[in-house]
Amino acid sequence: MKPGIQRLIDGLCAGEALDEAQLERLIADRDRDAAARLAEAAVAKRGAIYGNDVYTRGLIEVSNICKNDCLYCGIRRSNGNAQRYRLTPEQILRCAEEGHALGFRTFVLQGGEDPWFTDGRLCAIVSELKARFPDCAVTLSMGERSRDSYQRLFDAGADRYLLRHETADPAHYALLHPAEMSWDNRMRCLRDLREIGYQVGCGFMVGSPFQTPAHLAKDLAFIQAFKPDMCGIGPFIPHHDTPFRDRPAGTLELTLYLLSVIRLIHPPVLLPATTALGTIDPTGREKGMRAGANVVMPNLSPVGVRKQYELYDNKICTGEESAQCRGCLEARMRSIGYRLVIDRGDIKKYQQGE
Repeated sequence: MKPGIQRLIDGLCAGEALDEAQLERLIADRDRDAAARLAEAAVAKRGAIYGNDVYTRGLIEVSNICKNDCLYCGIRRSNGNAQRYRLTPEQILRCAEEGHALGFRTFVLQGGEDPWFTDGRLCAIVSELKARFPDCAVTLSMGERSRDSYQRLFDAGADRYLLRHETADPAHYALLHPAEMSWDNRMRCLRDLREIGYQVGCGFMVGSPFQTPAHLAKDLAFIQAFKPDMCGIGPFIPHHDTPFRDRPAGTLELTLYLLSVIRLIHPPVLLPATTALGTIDPTGREKGMRAGANVVMPNLSPVGVRKQYELYDNKICTGEESAQCRGCLEARMRSIGYRLVIDRGDIKKYQQGE
């Protein structure tokens, strides 16, 4: 390991904030020894806060209809080959009922920016979920909305909101999105969500087209400053029906490295080992835990639509990715020394010691 990298890692472990130049160097000059040291420190830091607990979120993919045309996404509006679907409110509630019986205490409603999900309809779904399952948290991941919309959903009972910032660099954002979408509006959404009182999640793709170590350093600096309650990162995986179909995928190696760094720059963060991580490596989620992650998000969506929510190619949607095989996933986590817990997994009770 290069001496300069050792000093940066020692600083992170001691709780020092690194600037963008230092973060860029930490990424650009990484090696296997640096990754091992970071992972060891990240696991120790997570263990001091959460022990060996792994939190589960039941993912319900409510719709693959989207008004946006993001260049990397398989459900972009221009993809005429996508088989579109939308779950009814009754289907969503049935998914939650099954998930609650299986031990899930957080439900994540995720979907494209489908105009059918008006504030009125979505508020009604959230209210019913909270009425039927008062011991559960409701997380929404439904894209960019107005501040008034976010407020109404919060008042209806939504606890958390996930909105990946995608990239902290405006010029890079413009290369990944159509002209009608703006980085400024994405940042406005995240600020509104925080101010309203949500537990907020952000995140980015590792290895997205045109991404450099400098871009990643900006992402890490943003996370360091914003201190999200949850941060979802995973490797970029191209989809065959997008303009980026021929771009190389992000790597397992760099994703794991960045998971460790994020754990150290913001120790209490809820950090998922994502589906994309499990897609590029059969043991990707176990490796994510060994790098500092502490959340998994199995799929509660109806089996018949899981393959249709295809943001990228070859997405796993059976076996341990299925929420119904919670026991399989529990056994896999236990085999590496972790345990799935029936818990909402709220970050607030852990932040006091940060």
